[in-house]
Amino acid sequence: MAGAKESIEINASPEVVFGVIIAYEKYPEFLDDVSAVKVLSRGDGTARIEQTLSLVKEVTMTLKLTEVENTSVRWVTEGGSKFLKKNDGSWELEDLGNGRTRATYGLDVEVGMWVPKTIINKMTGSTLPKTLEAFKKRAEAAS
Repeated sequence: MAGAKESIEINASPEVVFGVIIAYEKYPEFLDDVSAVKVLSRGDGTARIEQTLSLVKEVTMTLKLTEVENTSVRWVTEGGSKFLKKNDGSWELEDLGNGRTRATYGLDVEVGMWVPKTIINKMTGSTLPKTLEAFKKRAEAAS
């Protein structure tokens, strides 16, 4: 199991940032490692999505997401591949005032087979700043 957590300040309100986060089907437009997202269901603060990641190979998994409007999104893996057994995580949003938000992204992954440490580090460490920057850019463009 490997985990990582990182924060970034975004020049957009929590409402705008939250809107970008829950627009799951738009992820392939601005996240390099996400090749497809299909929303399976949505309602009452929860969503189920099927997401395909382009890591060493294509990995498709089903995630259940719990949304607290303008505050947080948490997800757990419901099903996936033998390669990536678990991809759980969260977004936490803090209103900094004046249309600014601190967004904290946490990720906990578990692989289902032996995978070189460099690949796990990429999934949990080096990709994280790039992901945060992509969300920041998208939210700031939307505000």
